[in-house]
Order: sequence, then C-alpha cells, then structure tokens
Amino acid sequence: MEAENEGTNDGTQSLVDGCGAGPIRLDMTHLHRRIPALFAPLLLLLPSCAAPAQEAVALAATSALAPIAAPASTHATPALWKVADKDTTIWLFGTIHILPPGIEWYAGPITQAFEASDTLVTEIVDANEPQAAAAIARIALSDPPSNLRDQLTPDVRRAFEDALATMGLPKAALDANDPWYAAVALSTLPLMKDGYGTMNGVEAQLLSRAKARSMPHVGLETPEMQVQLFDSLPHETQVAYLAEVLKSFPNLREEVREMIDTWKAGKADELARLMNEEESDPLLMKVLLVDRNKAWAGWLQERLKQPGTVFVAVGAGHLAGNDSVQAQLAGRQIKVKRVQ
Repeated sequence: MEAENEGTNDGTQSLVDGCGAGPIRLDMTHLHRRIPALFAPLLLLLPSCAAPAQEAVALAATSALAPIAAPASTHATPALWKVADKDTTIWLFGTIHILPPGIEWYAGPITQAFEASDTLVTEIVDANEPQAAAAIARIALSDPPSNLRDQLTPDVRRAFEDALATMGLPKAALDANDPWYAAVALSTLPLMKDGYGTMNGVEAQLLSRAKARSMPHVGLETPEMQVQLFDSLPHETQVAYLAEVLKSFPNLREEVREMIDTWKAGKADELARLMNEEESDPLLMKVLLVDRNKAWAGWLQERLKQPGTVFVAVGAGHLAGNDSVQAQLAGRQIKVKRVQ
C-alpha cells in the first residue's frame, strides 16, 4: 500500500481519584519513569483503594498544593501527520490527556483535518461503564491479597510513605493495590491538585466535538486490555517502577510543564527524548510501547484498504522516537507526512 510523501518519526493514554471520586487517568503511553500518567487517554474509574482510605484519596485529588505556574503560552501547534492513498486519508495526532485550562490547540491544520474526517479513533472508547470500572478495580488490587508497603525495602517504603503524606494520604491508602497502580497514582494526583484535568485534555475535547457531529468513534484497545498490560508485568518490575517514580516525585510538576511546552511547540523528537531518555527497562518499553505501536501500525495498514478519512488520536509518546507508530509503518513500506 502506498502512502503520500515522506515521513518523520515524531510525536505521544489516567488514574485514580482512586476510590470513586471521579476519573483521574492512568497513563499507558508515557513510559518515562517520572511521569507515567500524562499522555494516555485511558478514561478509567479505578475505585480500588481499601475502603477506609476512600475519602482521603478523594480529598487528595482535589486539595491544593502550592501553585506552580501554568505552561507559558496558551497557543499550541502540536504535531500532526498524514497517511494517505488514492481513496483513504488517516490523520495521526499525538495527545496529552490531562492539561491545565486555557491551552488552545484546536486550530489550523488540526481543525481542518478533524472536521474533514468521518471517524474518530482513540486508544479506548469508554471506560466509564460500571462493568468496566468494576473489572479494572479488581485488576488493580493485589491478588492474592498482600500489603504493598511490606513488599518494599526500608528506603523505598520510607520514600513511599513520605510521598503519600505530601499528598495528604494515610500510609495505608494504597496498601491493597499493586505496585504499578501506586506508581501511577503518585504520578497523577499532584497534577490533579495543580488544576490539570481530563476535562481539559485533548481526548475530552475531541470526544465532545465528535458527539456533536454524531461522528463514529472506534477504540484501538479496551480499558481492561490497557490495565492488564501493567498488571501482567513481573512483580519485581512493578516494584522497581514504583521506586523509580518515587525518586523523581519531587520534580514531577516541573517536568510535566516542560513536556507540555514541548508538545505545544510540536517538537516531537524533543518530546521523545524527554519521555524516554532515562527509560532503561526493556520489558516496560516492549510491553507498554513497542508491541502496542506494532499492533496499531497493523490496524492502520488494514484501515488503508477501506475508503474514507479517519482522525486517529493517541498518546503523543506513541508518535515519537525510534519505535514510534510512524517507524512501524515505515517498516511496512507505508510513508507518513508531517503536516504540522
């Protein structure tokens, strides 16, 4: 299948308010150890905390930290790519799922591409259904039941408890959960407290516009599939992941702002560097990024066989770097053109 013009490999799914206070997102896209919950449109309700901690986790998601300045400019020109043949056009847009208010990215080529499309494709369609939320809650709990803090070395446990205290959470708040879940929670809750939210994220805005147009919406994965990717990781990998997140916890908010500014400027290669330069676990990279990018490239190749115009919006980390979706398409002799 031929596609138009030459391509570049650039580009980038949230979490808990933990226990039923509303959706915070769990990131399946951003593999950087420091910020695992910024770039993934996984619309999850994960009411999986131990019952006594529910109110505390809900409060932590909404209480205020000392404010940090919002990303510098409100105007954004994030990266956009195009794949096309004689009767099919596929737009590739890298998203950030949780954003502060006021960032204006829906303009220019992005507006034109979306409004010319007949189908919206995202990583998942809807995780807010009760059955999905219940299934995800079960997956995020330790099975067989065990105490998370008892699985940590003294230094990591101390850092973990300190981080929970910073968030206004009791030490036992995440005891019933798997290590991966705790890592994602600690990467997301500070952002929610700073005013970042899914309602400002790219997917939420696209979904609103798609619904207004009665636009068909397709998911590349299901919420359960995404959570199972984390849950399938070996226990020692999950614990190591949590330990790495704890190391960078104090700098989380500043690093998020830098990444958002880079995304806003359309600097996809730089975004890939910021996200993945310190990611040293090959299993995490394979399971959460490379294998999924290969699967999505296969889906895109099949979709090119059907006429129409499709707007594909996935976490920006999937559209950046040497293992990006674009690189996987290039391996299938499908060319990609950078539009913005």
